[in-house]
Amino acid sequence: GNIAADRLPTLSLNGQAQHQSTVTTLPLALPGTTIPVPPHDTYDAHLGVEEPLFDPSLAPRRAVERARLQESQAQIRTSLFSLRHELDDAFFDAASLQERIAVIDAAIAGLDARLRETARRFLEGAATPGDTSMVAATLLQRRQDRLQLDADRVAALARLSSLAGRQIDDEERLVVPDLAAAATRAARALDTLRARPEFDQFRATSDRLARQEEAVSAEDRPRVSAFGRLGHGRPGLDMLSSDFQSYWLAGVQLQWTPWRWGTASRDRALLEIDRAVTATNEAAFARSLQRAVQAPLATIARRDSTLALDDRIIALRERVTREAESQLREGAITTATYVER
Repeated sequence: GNIAADRLPTLSLNGQAQHQSTVTTLPLALPGTTIPVPPHDTYDAHLGVEEPLFDPSLAPRRAVERARLQESQAQIRTSLFSLRHELDDAFFDAASLQERIAVIDAAIAGLDARLRETARRFLEGAATPGDTSMVAATLLQRRQDRLQLDADRVAALARLSSLAGRQIDDEERLVVPDLAAAATRAARALDTLRARPEFDQFRATSDRLARQEEAVSAEDRPRVSAFGRLGHGRPGLDMLSSDFQSYWLAGVQLQWTPWRWGTASRDRALLEIDRAVTATNEAAFARSLQRAVQAPLATIARRDSTLALDDRIIALRERVTREAESQLREGAITTATYVER
């Protein structure tokens, strides 16, 4: 808007009153003729108008502003991408707590069943009061763990709600997507890291610096404008008159500043330094991303290789649990041994 306004005519209103010690006189004496002497007091009020006809700096300045807009938009996308990271962390924290609560619930259900069974056996004389107390104490400890996990999940859901911009009820169940295919694609295509919005921001900054350099060069080129003036003063355009007069004038003017005491060179040097800093930051960011993804990719590969072992471990632990329950019911092991297993 401001740059577009530079193409419009500019109006200015000026006024001036002055007294000068000496005026121009003609050292002539002509018989019968009086040569007028200009007044020492002069007054002038005029309205001036100027309209650019040719300004080579307008197009580069508009390009700079467009580049600034694109850079700002890239910065917003980068900020939103960082917010997405926080959103992902909050989601998986809440989902992890949800699964841990499910595990605790299963343990509580098993201990509750054992407590009822131990109480029944105590009434039958097949168990001691200490057996019932031990199972009850372990059950209470698991319920304490459940309360802590509930509190942690409520906090995680509150953080997730704040980041997502909508209320997520404590009773809602989070569904974790299958990320195996996405992880495989990410491992095979590390060059897609260049698709991150930070690299768009680096490119936008480089483009903005290039446009600024063009604008600096355009400042050294000549400009042409039309001007006009409408005024009233003493004297007017007749410098020998002592009366107030109205006047007008119009014309075309050329403005060129070929020498600005090295200002343009210094501006270009600063832009070159900014360009080098941007390139260095981009390279450093790319290297940091490459380093940052190595550990997660190694973790994914390790977990993929241990999934089969996890299934076998779970099956063996379920077998141990079933055998311990059977042995407890038959009185082959004590309650303490069952709780320990």
